[in-house]
Amino acid sequence: MMPVFAVFIAGIMEFGHAYLVINTLNAAAKRAARYGAVEDISTSDVVAKANSILVAARAASDATIYVKDASVFDTEGVDPDQISYSSLPDIELLDAEDRQLYVVRIEVNYDDVALMPPFWAKNIRLSGQSVMRHE
Repeated sequence: MMPVFAVFIAGIMEFGHAYLVINTLNAAAKRAARYGAVEDISTSDVVAKANSILVAARAASDATIYVKDASVFDTEGVDPDQISYSSLPDIELLDAEDRQLYVVRIEVNYDDVALMPPFWAKNIRLSGQSVMRHE
């Protein structure tokens, strides 16, 4: 009975931690996207802002951060689940037009942030993102 309970508690802890990491990635993406919405902020500034938030939260030191042109979302009938975010065109925010849509997306391998890297969750990527219009 005790080993089953221990596995159950470990599973709860692992799912809770995964949820915490996803929320941290979303918050970092949102803050970085808001930071990049104003003039005179470059794409590299936005990436640095996201990295600084992730490092402070100890969320992921080797996260992949994308800053991409998200004008595909302005097209009617687009399914966000069918978009390959890594293949969207890059955007330099210094050159972005007013009201141009862009996305900040942060991805990390679950194995890199797991409390106890589970054998049943190989090759899972956690992600967080925020879509913003440039001012």
